[in-house]
Amino acid sequence: MPHDAHCHFFSTAFFGQLALQRGRGQAPAELCAELDWDDPGTPGELADRWVRELDAHDVGRAAGIASVPGDESSVAAAVARHPSRLVGYFMVNASADDAVTRTRAALREQNLKAVCLFPAMHHVPLDDPRTLAVVKEAADLGGAVFVHCGALSIGVRKKLGLPSPFDLRLGDPLAVARLAARFTATPFIVPHFGAGFFREALMAADTCPNVHLDTSSSNGWMRYQPGLTLAEVFRATLAVTGPSRILFGTDSSFFPRGWQRPVFERQSTALDEARVSAADRDLILGGNFNRLFGGRS
Repeated sequence: MPHDAHCHFFSTAFFGQLALQRGRGQAPAELCAELDWDDPGTPGELADRWVRELDAHDVGRAAGIASVPGDESSVAAAVARHPSRLVGYFMVNASADDAVTRTRAALREQNLKAVCLFPAMHHVPLDDPRTLAVVKEAADLGGAVFVHCGALSIGVRKKLGLPSPFDLRLGDPLAVARLAARFTATPFIVPHFGAGFFREALMAADTCPNVHLDTSSSNGWMRYQPGLTLAEVFRATLAVTGPSRILFGTDSSFFPRGWQRPVFERQSTALDEARVSAADRDLILGGNFNRLFGGRS
């Protein structure tokens, strides 16, 4: 039974922030209708829907990411409602005055497990003292640190015509390695195999045994390396990290699309093509998730 380490919890508050950025006076439900997506309702209702979706696809557990800064409470409510099925991540803008305070509250009081940093989105380098303060707080409280590196494209922003002035130079896995070397007991997670910085992600993981890679999304970044296949990505990653530092994920997000089974099937086929053993496959698909966040397969 797979556990998904990368799903986005697109709450009503998430759509509310997008509506504010758009500046047209739309309600979250109106934005969802424009997108032809389902209104998420309350955090509890969305949590229930996610659990039904996991059940329908025989998925054991999933990480839900609060996908805008300040939406910790939505994911915290979902985790409190389904603690055996959902694990909470939350996004922090390290440049915000309350970044450290929010990180502390989310990890200590709201039972969330990982802080998510998007340096390219928020224009805060990973070696910035503000980033360091957030990471130190997470490390002190036993949280994991998820850092988006490489190519960054947010589909919902494109659909709504919202600008995305990202600085991709700031999302370098080698900068993650510098943090991981300082906070050696803290798990660092680099999603999408580095999203185009695959070599750098492998270098970071090779240098720091607390760096993990997640497999999520379509991995469309492979077009930047012509001829590369997903099976080869798995083989190369296993050669560097072994099976214990790879986390399966899909990057699922909105409804009615729901959980992205085609992503799982492509990755499952790639694992077969790479001739990954059953034991190693179990670690990738769920065992490593449980080791980092508690629970049983």
